[in-house]
Amino acid sequence: MRTLVIDTALGACTAALCEDGRVLGVRSMIMARGHSERLAGFVRDAMDEAGAAFQTIDRIGVTTGPGSFTGLRVGLAFALGLGQALERPVVGMSTLQALAWSASGGPDGPVAAVIDARRGEVYLQTFLDGEPSKAAAAATIEAASSELQESGVSWRWVGNGAPLLAPEAASPMIEPTPLALAALTERLDPSVHGPRPLYLRAPDATPPTRLPGQARAL
Repeated sequence: MRTLVIDTALGACTAALCEDGRVLGVRSMIMARGHSERLAGFVRDAMDEAGAAFQTIDRIGVTTGPGSFTGLRVGLAFALGLGQALERPVVGMSTLQALAWSASGGPDGPVAAVIDARRGEVYLQTFLDGEPSKAAAAATIEAASSELQESGVSWRWVGNGAPLLAPEAASPMIEPTPLALAALTERLDPSVHGPRPLYLRAPDATPPTRLPGQARAL
């Protein structure tokens, strides 16, 4: 299966065309902002590197979060638009599961995926052989550390939040790899895993409580 994968959820903007466990073309750059300006060009360049036409894509995969609110919206909107234009299914995959599948040596065994959520919290999910063993959640660093340390499990750690829970847990795998994204895109059922954002915490911005010029409530 030939898959186009897109990841804008964390600290990178990535687009890659993959097939049969190989990366045919990829563009990826660490960036805190600017995904909307760069993503379309990254997809075009990845396709050009592969020497492939867009009509040869069988399925599109995109990370759904948790992660950057703005980055997620950019990736999801682009994947949905391209999927509709090409009439191809679009698979949404959890950023945490994509990280677990990116673990060195593969997703086998127990893996803890941890993303730094700031404000003294992490996004956490544990996996066994690549499948979730608990639901993804936002938790304080103290609560997450206690939970994992007291489990007695010898975890393999992924994600930039891992060192917050255990000093020895630093992992070079802090962004999903294109091949892990492609493997999940092929594995997950698009009718079940749609491209819907996964928010584990309410956004910092809130809608106004009154219209401009409207008097404050007494």
